Amino acid sequence: MNIFRVFVLFLCYSATRAQTFAADNKIDSKELRCLVCEKSLQEITNEVKKFDPNKKVDVGGYRLDIDGNYKHKAVPQAKSELALSELIEGICDKMDNYIRAKWKENGTLTLLSMVSEDGMMNPDWSNVDIIQDDDLNKSLKYYCEGIMEEHEEDIIKLYQEEQSDVTKAFCFKQSKLCPPPTRREEL
Repeated sequence: MNIFRVFVLFLCYSATRAQTFAADNKIDSKELRCLVCEKSLQEITNEVKKFDPNKKVDVGGYRLDIDGNYKHKAVPQAKSELALSELIEGICDKMDNYIRAKWKENGTLTLLSMVSEDGMMNPDWSNVDIIQDDDLNKSLKYYCEGIMEEHEEDIIKLYQEEQSDVTKAFCFKQSKLCPPPTRREEL
């Protein structure tokens, strides 16, 4: 009977600890959407950089103009609406590679890629505390899909205009999914 009491006490302690952990790790959905926006745009930028700069894509209509000529031109693949649209369509699958975590150093929320670009384990694992969640991080992909679906045309336009920092231009300025940085953060 004594073992039974110890087991019950252990279960009660575990449940209380799990509730405390969950309460300590409440995540602001606006902050999470901002992080998803940033990571998604970083992933798109990384993929756009992989495009062959010499590869051109024919764009324009295939209708004849009044003179009987086709109106189309060749643009770099990185500026092609079709190539960018296809890239955006599949980018949210990369969110399956991310987990929620808090930096041990300052407790700020981050999305950490489990595997680095070179296929190795992310070296920042030891610098963060992983946040367990009930949905197994499916909300990251959900937020990403919502952002991409709602703002696809705006994102494509920014890449076509060759913005120097598409992530900042879109997430902070255009969509305002991220709050403007405070003066202290800019320094």
